[in-house]
Amino acid sequence: MSFSIAPELKEKAENLQGRLQTLRSHLDLDNKLLRIQELEHRSAAPNFWDNPEAAAGVQKEQSDLQDTIDNWQQVIDSFEDAEVLLELAIAENDHETEQEVSRALNSVEQRLAAMELECMFNGEHDASNAMLTIHAGAGGTEAQDWTDILLRMYLRWAEKKGFSTEILDHLPGDEAGTKSVTVLVKGRWAYGYLRSEMGIHRLVRISPFDTGGRRHTSFASVFIFPELDDNIEVEINDKDLRIDTYRASGAGGQHVNKTSSAIRITHLPSGIVVQCQNERSQHRNKDTAMKMLKAQLYERERANRKEEQQHLHGDKKEIAWGSQIRSYVLQPYRLVKDHRTNHETGNVDNVLDGDLDPFIISYLLWQP
Repeated sequence: MSFSIAPELKEKAENLQGRLQTLRSHLDLDNKLLRIQELEHRSAAPNFWDNPEAAAGVQKEQSDLQDTIDNWQQVIDSFEDAEVLLELAIAENDHETEQEVSRALNSVEQRLAAMELECMFNGEHDASNAMLTIHAGAGGTEAQDWTDILLRMYLRWAEKKGFSTEILDHLPGDEAGTKSVTVLVKGRWAYGYLRSEMGIHRLVRISPFDTGGRRHTSFASVFIFPELDDNIEVEINDKDLRIDTYRASGAGGQHVNKTSSAIRITHLPSGIVVQCQNERSQHRNKDTAMKMLKAQLYERERANRKEEQQHLHGDKKEIAWGSQIRSYVLQPYRLVKDHRTNHETGNVDNVLDGDLDPFIISYLLWQP
């Protein structure tokens, strides 16, 4: 029995080839290769490590550029393999090979879409690690349970993206859930992806904590800060800090619970409070807390400058700080909707299981 190879596969391959050509021009690979050669020359100098911070910056830039080139080459190699399979399927009129071509082209499309998305990251710190903080809103146990659900959602999303995570501070709820939590998300473009999540997240559901089975609305605030490298200066006066030590809570063994290793730092002029309890060492907790404070002060100054520019230009558009950005409705219908972009889906379970990329992509396309 004869059949013809699905014409949509040929069309899809042609479409992918056009997208690859467009992406190559955006990536400016030739200049990236020249930049890598320049950095390699600098790193070979005898005095390269005289300034360790500058040397680390050179190596990071070189690694990031090489990652882009390697990812590009892997996508190209996969596409060329798929083209060979497509020619074979056409020549032999082979249905099994056709199915293999379909899977290969789908894989290429997914990896290409990820690289296209990364081309949209143009912020100064988009390539940095991200510090993600979630605070429960008013509402007691109900809001604290919502914070726990959001925490799981972001941890699952990070796992799917191949990012590593580290919980820096966790304040459990009185009966269930979480009052507040800070997570360090490590991976290239972590901040670029997650900055779309800054704002108030709203949940509507039948409360599992209400014996009357009534519908409740809960809120949680999400803040995202880039992890700053040591080359960025943020002026902090020691006189402006109040540093408190306390016993760490939660898991960590008897040692953690018996020693005052946790650190809380209050920046008096701004009122910003950060705390860290994930390390056994008080010194390391203090270093991490100072990084958290540095990131928040930097982000606050950046937001203030942006607000001033919008005021000077007569732009009345509200900045995302403190605004409700997304609703997750489980009752009386099922819908997740982003109020900035109007992107929505009825597959609530997938979203809460970490399927956030469609919302992130719609934000990057929408962002002012």
